[in-house]
Amino acid sequence: MLRTVNRAALGLVGLVLVVVGGAVLAVGLGASPPSWWIHDGPHDVLLSTAERTGRRDEPWWWPAVFAVLTLLVLLALWWLVVNLRRHRLHEVLVDTGDGAGALLRGRALEGVLTADAARLDGVAHAHTHLTGRRHAPEAHVRLVLEPHVDPADALTHLTTESLVHARDSAALTSLPAKVRLRTARHRAERVS
Repeated sequence: MLRTVNRAALGLVGLVLVVVGGAVLAVGLGASPPSWWIHDGPHDVLLSTAERTGRRDEPWWWPAVFAVLTLLVLLALWWLVVNLRRHRLHEVLVDTGDGAGALLRGRALEGVLTADAARLDGVAHAHTHLTGRRHAPEAHVRLVLEPHVDPADALTHLTTESLVHARDSAALTSLPAKVRLRTARHRAERVS
């Protein structure tokens, strides 16, 4: 849905900018504009003195202009934030060999990968989410390790067991992963 909205919005904005920019360039190079066009010729300004000062007796005009511009800036910032956020992958395309393929829910693969990683020796807690595209998913794994576990061993077991199992079960050619390791908080042990 977001991808469709992005493409439509970018296409519309691009079309408007190309048409308006091309028309302004054509008028600036000496083409005669139509009667309804905002510029009369190459030496015309965007807002004349009369247009800038003509609304002084209407106190609502400039606050309305600033409110609309503020709203446009806020919408642009919201759109930027929405597009920069990493979204979860909702489905993964599984190659079934018949050319049609099957769709696997992303949450299901996340759950299996999380449960498999949590069963590894010395892992106190695991969390996984998938990003990327449905034919090329990427796993983001966070592991909380027990204090006695060597991080290199935990990472080796994760990559050779859990990730390989998830990749093979979804019939993926590759499953790149970013792994964050952290140790579980624990109280200091007393030595007597």
